[in-house]
Amino acid sequence: MTGFARTKSVALVGLDGHVVDVEADIGQSLPAFSIIGLPDQAVNESRERIRAAARNAGIKLPARKITVNLSPATLPKRGSHFDVAVVMAVLTAHGAIRAASDTVYLAELGLDGSLRPVRGVLPAVHAAVLHGHSTVVVARENYEEARLVSGAEVTAVSHLAELLVMHGADPQLLNRVPGGSKSPDGCTDTAENTEAPDLRDVVGQIEGRQALEIAAAGGHHLMMVGPPGAGKTMLAERLPGILPDLDDHQSLEVTSIHSLRGDSRCSELIRRPPLQAPHHSITTPALCGGGSGIPRPGAISLAHRGVLFLDEAPEFERRVLDTLRQPLESGTVTIARSQNVSRYPAKFQLVLAANPCPCGQAEGVGNRCTCTAHKRHRYFNKLSGPLIDRVDLQLRVPAVTYHELNSARGEPPEDSASVAERVGAARAAQRERLARYGLQLNSDVPGSLLRKALSPERHTVQSLKKAMDNHTLTARGYIRVLRVAWTLADLAGAGSPSSEHVQLALFFKTTVTS
Repeated sequence: MTGFARTKSVALVGLDGHVVDVEADIGQSLPAFSIIGLPDQAVNESRERIRAAARNAGIKLPARKITVNLSPATLPKRGSHFDVAVVMAVLTAHGAIRAASDTVYLAELGLDGSLRPVRGVLPAVHAAVLHGHSTVVVARENYEEARLVSGAEVTAVSHLAELLVMHGADPQLLNRVPGGSKSPDGCTDTAENTEAPDLRDVVGQIEGRQALEIAAAGGHHLMMVGPPGAGKTMLAERLPGILPDLDDHQSLEVTSIHSLRGDSRCSELIRRPPLQAPHHSITTPALCGGGSGIPRPGAISLAHRGVLFLDEAPEFERRVLDTLRQPLESGTVTIARSQNVSRYPAKFQLVLAANPCPCGQAEGVGNRCTCTAHKRHRYFNKLSGPLIDRVDLQLRVPAVTYHELNSARGEPPEDSASVAERVGAARAAQRERLARYGLQLNSDVPGSLLRKALSPERHTVQSLKKAMDNHTLTARGYIRVLRVAWTLADLAGAGSPSSEHVQLALFFKTTVTS
């Protein structure tokens, strides 16, 4: 008996999904099973998984030459999620079942015939729907994630025998009684539902709170320098709490990245801006993405639409820090390999925290610092000038005094909800002003637009002219100061930046490096 059949699956390159035709041909030659079309080791090993799974489900593969082609053949195929698509194509070509050629299958097979969950289901289903293939079959544990894609008709299955019966196999010939439903529940989100840190917990730090609000309102990057225990980490951890919720498009994007990493199986779209705070020993591939084969997203992509917090920033390797320069400008990270190029979104807010010196005692009354000038220079030299120039707000965070720490009887600090209201109002003003240019945030406004259509009155930027003439401000810094000035105007409800807004923005830009 000879036969031919076709099913479909999806190959992911970065977040870009490509629909793959899984073609099976059964010939008259001696028994063999070959998979062609640039499969990786996991796809090649599927032959043994498929043989055992089909046998344990009650249907043996034909004792003929089986050839499976994954088309397009020039696209690398990686991962175990092709298993079910391959076995369905082979059994359809054999005549044991009748699988639809336009159904997309995304699941791994266990040797006992069980369908096992895979990572990257959300972007894969999204790609399938975009290409006009709405019928998708996934493992039961991936159902809640797959159904998040609008327009997808998702079928969840726990065992191969159930799937074979759905496509015409005789239940009496199978080794497992089919059961379950197409709309199961029980898939859980592994993320803990913990309460977000609140700004009411931050004692003192008036300028720090103001800088945090400005950063949240305009999407600006922030750097804080201060002694240990001053509250730098507390402030950074509370930045996501005053950012607005993600919209539908942003939520799908962020959830797809986390799905691809396999960190959790989410039953709902991620609506809150994420926070990533990697340890200073992180490597470049872990920060920007990488790995063998098709690169996986790194910490900067996991922080997409959220906050990347680098505590003790001078302790990071300088070459690791400098890899942030391109993503900070473009909002994407491109990872090139010999066979493919992967692109991941990486539009995040960078927050850097640093001590004033290696021992941390270089500031304050008494100045107990024992660091030499050479040690201080080497410590801050990890933060290159081009990287610092991309940071909009620079702030010195002083140590908290005894009076501030024990002023419990006074008026309590403002909470995150109150600050978030002002941030939301400022962002609404930005959207209204920038809608005609296709932009949403002041941090997205290009320099050409700030110098022309959105340029403040000439007399309001005299301080910037003086700073550039004194070489304390670069052309990039000039643009970033104007962006912050517009954010200050939005927070104040003003129609355009005043000279006071520009001077305050300049202060925040140069207070650490001056």
